Amino acid sequence: MLLENTERVYLERQVTLARAVTAALSLVVLLETSNANFRLSSVVFLSLYLLLALGTALAERFLAKMPIRIPLAVDFSALAIFLYLTPSVSAFWFLFLFGVFAIATRGNTRAMLAVVFVATAGIILRVAFEESFRWRGAWHWIAVGFGTLVSGLCMGFLGAREREHLARQQFLEKITGLMRFDRGLTESVRQMLGELALAFECERACLAVYDDEIERLFVWKIRAGEPGASGPETLPQSRCEIFLLDSLEVSMAWEYKNGRAFGFGWDRRTGARFKNTPSPPAATKEEFDARAFLAVTIETDGRPSGRVLLVNPLDSRSRFSHSDLRWLEQIVGHIQRPLENIFLLRNLRTRAIESERSRISRDLHDGILQTLLSLKIRLEVLKQKLSQKPEHAGAELAGLQKIVQEESEELRRMVTDLRPLRVESADMLELMLGFAERFRSEQGMAVELFVSDEDLRLPDRICREVFQIYRESLHNVKKHASASHVVVKLEQDEERVSLVVDDNGRGFSFSGRYTSEELDRLRLGPISIKERTRSVGGTLTVESNPGHGARLTVEIPLN
Repeated sequence: MLLENTERVYLERQVTLARAVTAALSLVVLLETSNANFRLSSVVFLSLYLLLALGTALAERFLAKMPIRIPLAVDFSALAIFLYLTPSVSAFWFLFLFGVFAIATRGNTRAMLAVVFVATAGIILRVAFEESFRWRGAWHWIAVGFGTLVSGLCMGFLGAREREHLARQQFLEKITGLMRFDRGLTESVRQMLGELALAFECERACLAVYDDEIERLFVWKIRAGEPGASGPETLPQSRCEIFLLDSLEVSMAWEYKNGRAFGFGWDRRTGARFKNTPSPPAATKEEFDARAFLAVTIETDGRPSGRVLLVNPLDSRSRFSHSDLRWLEQIVGHIQRPLENIFLLRNLRTRAIESERSRISRDLHDGILQTLLSLKIRLEVLKQKLSQKPEHAGAELAGLQKIVQEESEELRRMVTDLRPLRVESADMLELMLGFAERFRSEQGMAVELFVSDEDLRLPDRICREVFQIYRESLHNVKKHASASHVVVKLEQDEERVSLVVDDNGRGFSFSGRYTSEELDRLRLGPISIKERTRSVGGTLTVESNPGHGARLTVEIPLN
């Protein structure tokens, strides 16, 4: 897995710092252990190398825009020269371990192994060259060589693990970044599955999620590198077994070879491995034409609800391993929360759309459609009167013309309200004042607007919803309340913003003060305003006194 620039720079800085530390330790050990066999040339050489390492580290710290890098070839050349010059094998080990760590962080395993074995052979030869041959001394050579080999391999493992950890963190950040609501659910899932297929080098990736409410299974499938976005298949409950593999509490891998099937897995809750992993349905193998697959459970709202499946390694000779299954579990655990959020936001948007459609349907049915029906009846009556009393037709037509004009204005208002509205804090007050003035002139109703702080500081979304609630409240007063006077108050403090609409009309059909939850339970109150208030986490209170008016209060938290 290739590292992005940020992770690569981090590793390079680790290597730069490790070079200075190990060179200093090597110099200390050299001075501490080289008594009779003291060689000035080795001390001078190591001191110069230490100065170079410190200079590079300081340049990296203070000259970030012009980083200075020492090529690994220089480090290994220094390692070889120092092996020749130094009288202390212990001092050499520090530089050797640094070199192994540095090359392991580059992801070059073969070169790392070559360095370890060559350095081990060099150490043995160096020790053997300085000592006279004795069979008892051979054990000393073997011990030194074995220690060099083991320490080198372990340091190489640490360097490789450091690189792998950074690469995995980078991948988790990347795949989480794909889970964005503005891309849409289908596109987010498509890109996520595509990245999984590429990362695990498999032919296909699949996400299957079961929706309890509608008892349907949604399945996304994609091939590695496949372009274009396709929506999910919607399947009946009877096909769940194929994609969910019976028990959702099992993480498993299976392989089909030479007519036999074998696999491994564990309980995803406890990690306890199964001696006999539950076999998947035969229909699963047929559905994907699978010769191998991984299956991991994904949760929604804390409950298992689906599966992520990776099918068939691209190399037919390879197979999925235990580490592949563990890694896939980690990925799925990381992405299931943002994926769940996208599902929830999609459901909220769907419900908001349905609510808005219901509101428009009610407005059309209760308003314009009823008026059109009334016009139809009156036209039928007028048609009959026209032959009997034509002198009355003019007055009747004038009345009908007035009704048509009023309904045209109402329809125009509805169309205007349906247009996308962009409201910001800077122009919120101006828009509210303009609407109140227009409402006064067109409807002949007294509207007083009081704003506690003209310097509003509200998020754009809250501004938009507050203005829509304000506008819709005035229209509801005009249509249903028969009021002559409306008082609107807008107040804001550090914690919340509140909107109060108070009229002197006929009030609602109920008496008393009710919250939105109580209104829902009693099926009362303005539905659209309730939904808009909930969409921004606010609370709605309606106080009604039939025959004497009503008060609507909306409070929205700002935190």
